Amino acid sequence: MQRKQLHLSPSTAVHHRMSCGTYSGSVSCQSNNDSYTVGDFMTKKEDLFVVRPSTPVDEALEKLVEYRITGFPVIDDDWNLVGVVSDYDLLALDSISGPGRTDISMFPEVNSTWKTFNEIQKLLSKTNGKIVGEVMTPAPLVVRETTNLEDAARLLLETKFRRLPVVDGAGKLVGIITRGNVVRAALHIKHANSKGA
Repeated sequence: MQRKQLHLSPSTAVHHRMSCGTYSGSVSCQSNNDSYTVGDFMTKKEDLFVVRPSTPVDEALEKLVEYRITGFPVIDDDWNLVGVVSDYDLLALDSISGPGRTDISMFPEVNSTWKTFNEIQKLLSKTNGKIVGEVMTPAPLVVRETTNLEDAARLLLETKFRRLPVVDGAGKLVGIITRGNVVRAALHIKHANSKGA
């Protein structure tokens, strides 16, 4: 059976259900009837962990660890999306790795553990007094609830982002779509198609 490839843009008015699979690292979807949208599989606003520009970096780092996540949407008091901040943004205040090691010895150099400890302490001291608004990415790439799921998956793959904020027409945050959401969607669609066959 040959799969018919369907590539839709956000402006396409035709809606079809798709079964998705991966081919050579890219998401491919097959047309069935109606299209799946970001809104069908996104993490809804009520289930999100968010921060504000005034949130201290230390507090954001603690939340990343506590909730086992890799980033946050940054919102104002009215839920307008003002940016995103990732674990990379929060930790990129300085490198903790130092210069690359050239020796291939199985034993670390005598003071390397102490040096690493000092570098981590130096990094953490640089977060003192810093707020999320100073390290966030402003005006991030966003999608809408009505965005075709295949298009959102393609954006995640092409940009190598882990998540895309989902906003309404007024720019208010309504959710996020993550790589994990897309994988769950593909599994859901695959199982639904195998039950229907």
